[in-house]
Amino acid sequence: QVQLVESGGGLVQPGGSLRLSCAASGFTFSSYVMRWYRQTPGAERALVAHISTTGVTRSYADSVKGRFTISRDDAKNTVALQMNSLKHEDTAVYYCCAMDYSRTYWGQGTQVTVSS
Repeated sequence: QVQLVESGGGLVQPGGSLRLSCAASGFTFSSYVMRWYRQTPGAERALVAHISTTGVTRSYADSVKGRFTISRDDAKNTVALQMNSLKHEDTAVYYCCAMDYSRTYWGQGTQVTVSS
């Protein structure tokens, strides 16, 4: 069955770094665009980063540009989110998402907490 399993979340101090990873299985990973979203309590899930099927096109929310980097490894069926210079406002549950023209799959989420 389809699975997206995030890992790498945790507690980090402001200014620190974390690397989130998402392992995919059960579908043709290379045919799907991959995204990271995040959500805080009471708020809607917000798009953080996007990477195309080829990996050539990447886009970011304005709030994370220059600090976060999305990447994919089709040989390992993984997508990563490198997060640097973390701020308190980056605290959220981060979700991995796979999309093609008709289907969307979600991971279960991983908590990132930025706090001193």
